[in-house]
Amino acid sequence: MLRRLSQDTGIRPSYGNWLLSRRPGPGYSSVIGAEFPAVLRAAQDGSEEAFSVLWRDCHPVLLRYLGVAAPNAAEDVAAETWVQVCRGLRSFRGDEQSWRSWLFTIARRRAIDESRRRSRHPVSPLAELPPEREPSAADASVLALENLATAAVVTAIRTLPPLQAEVILLRVVAGLDNEAVAEIVRRSPGAVRVAAHRGLRRLAQSLSPAGVTR
Repeated sequence: MLRRLSQDTGIRPSYGNWLLSRRPGPGYSSVIGAEFPAVLRAAQDGSEEAFSVLWRDCHPVLLRYLGVAAPNAAEDVAAETWVQVCRGLRSFRGDEQSWRSWLFTIARRRAIDESRRRSRHPVSPLAELPPEREPSAADASVLALENLATAAVVTAIRTLPPLQAEVILLRVVAGLDNEAVAEIVRRSPGAVRVAAHRGLRRLAQSLSPAGVTR
């Protein structure tokens, strides 16, 4: 996916290849593939097992996306996203790419709603809470970061300008094509390609061996 993204944006192969070498397996987008239509139909008919397949395939990726799009409420926004998915699942029509686009469109809207809600009702950041009030259990999304390379990439993505970060996450992590991403972020395909190009360059610079602090 990163290789295709580097080709789409015109970025030099060395950047895309280096990032590909940093990409770990766990938590990134997997693809149901040829079984997707049958899985979708079963889920729409009420099969919990089929819905679990959809959830397991997309939920880790969704949390990674929301970890940047809604960093202070990723778990809550993900839950709200799946609630809306359940409500609209029977009426959904489309292939696996369309399913992912629909899911992340819902997630993005919920993240925007959460951001607006928090701006109207500010809450104290966790860092400002006294130690005795901090939760003792590790956040599930943090536990999902199963190795240092993954954590380094996610941290680097969070430092990108918002559009670049969102485009990289939707293209590389969610596995969506350029046109689908453009529709989700409401920008032109050209603007999405430019954002991806600039974001990849920034990531390559920050994650290059010379730029990573050991």
